[in-house]
Amino acid sequence: MKEYWTSLASLLGVIAFCQTLMNSVFPPELRFAVTKHFNTLFQLFSSYCYFDITEIDGVNTNELYDAVQLYLTSSTVTSNRLSLTRATNSSSTTFSLSSNDSIADTFDSATVLWEHVVAQRQTQTFAWRPMPDEKRGFTLRVEKKDKSFILGSYLDHIMETANEIRRKNQDRFLYTNSRGGGGMDSRGLPWESVPFKHPSTFETLAMDPAKKREIMEDLKDFAECESFYRKTGRAWKRGYLLYGPPGTGKSSMIAAMANYLGYDIYDLELAEVRSNSELRKLLMKTSSKSIIVIEDIDCSINLKNRSKKKQSYYEPEMMLTGSGLGGDEGNGNTITLSGLLNFTDGLWSCCGSERIFVFTTNHIEKLDPALLRSGRMDMHVYMSYCTFASVKILLKNYLGYEEGDLSDDVLKELERVVDKAEITPADVSECLIKNKRDKERAVSELLEDMKRRAERNEKHGKLRGQIGRLAVADDAEEQEKRALDSSYGEEEEIEDSICKSSED
Repeated sequence: MKEYWTSLASLLGVIAFCQTLMNSVFPPELRFAVTKHFNTLFQLFSSYCYFDITEIDGVNTNELYDAVQLYLTSSTVTSNRLSLTRATNSSSTTFSLSSNDSIADTFDSATVLWEHVVAQRQTQTFAWRPMPDEKRGFTLRVEKKDKSFILGSYLDHIMETANEIRRKNQDRFLYTNSRGGGGMDSRGLPWESVPFKHPSTFETLAMDPAKKREIMEDLKDFAECESFYRKTGRAWKRGYLLYGPPGTGKSSMIAAMANYLGYDIYDLELAEVRSNSELRKLLMKTSSKSIIVIEDIDCSINLKNRSKKKQSYYEPEMMLTGSGLGGDEGNGNTITLSGLLNFTDGLWSCCGSERIFVFTTNHIEKLDPALLRSGRMDMHVYMSYCTFASVKILLKNYLGYEEGDLSDDVLKELERVVDKAEITPADVSECLIKNKRDKERAVSELLEDMKRRAERNEKHGKLRGQIGRLAVADDAEEQEKRALDSSYGEEEEIEDSICKSSED
């Protein structure tokens, strides 16, 4: 055994001597050239090619590195060792590759291998920007025949998937504009924000199921059709008008839309906006994948339907004051109808992508038809009084009643009086919340309340047509049609008055 260790020590000494001799005889430049040519020769006979994606590219953070790290959390896990992480503002735990480990991925029949390379960085004597102690990066191994395909479609797929994961993991925010546009948040933006935690979803929304499916399909089609909007030359945005009596769930609908798409909400308070230019600046500071909301647009500012009074655009009534009083309290700074229209459908509305504009109102007939046309408000959604289907949804939400839990007599009685009662989801919810500990009492009181409302409406002739849901829907459609058609016949006269004023 002693002779074995002696021989091994002698061999190591010879190797060290040869290495020292080689370093003395062959300069570093020559050794580098030999290594380079050897690697080139090796690559000629290899069927793979390699790409390095470092964490820091020079002095800037490599966006592709972060995208790959997120993307690998969605791939099929084939590695035996993973790192678990939870990012700031994240609601879920994700995994990532451990140091110097690898994972395989398949994309459209092409198989690639990702390796997470981590090495110690050399000590820096002086640096104007401190660098991490470890040098991190990914090495991508692909077959040469798939090189062009991987560098195109695959990398684009990685970026899209990473953005989708990032948006789902991080908390969404609810923004509101600062008073007078003067306030700024920590990022220097004219919006103040709080985390958006509204629990409303389309599943819990008290609305006709067929109408909900229609809205959900429209939202999904909008979010997945970027190429269609680009091909047709249209801005990637869509407008929704929610109208109907108070308490019918317009705000809950907006929250359900945001939760369904994973978008932020910008709640724009028009009464705090002083001018058209300030309105444009607020729009420019909104992010993509967001819902821009103006609630109760008929009440927030003095916005009149032009059909109510023939007038020129130069008259004061067409100016929308920031105070909402219709006077001069805004110190000369006003929002015009033209500015609001351009905000929703003008050139400035195209400064971002994947945005949804939502207006709400209790009185659609008070809005100018220019606000309601397609291109500004593409989809009009009537938020009606409770129907039998929406009452069953509320009973399930608040009391846990499933289909078949209630007796047939109670269900028939509810179905008989619900349309006559003209009761809002807010009223039904209040009755159920008040008696949530006694389910039978809650249903009994709700039924009695509906009967009282139905008798009162019949007595005073408050029903809007023949009894039934279809009559209510027809009345809403007729109201919307009158609002859209009321002013079109007078627009030519308004334009003529503008031309005449210009000639004078």
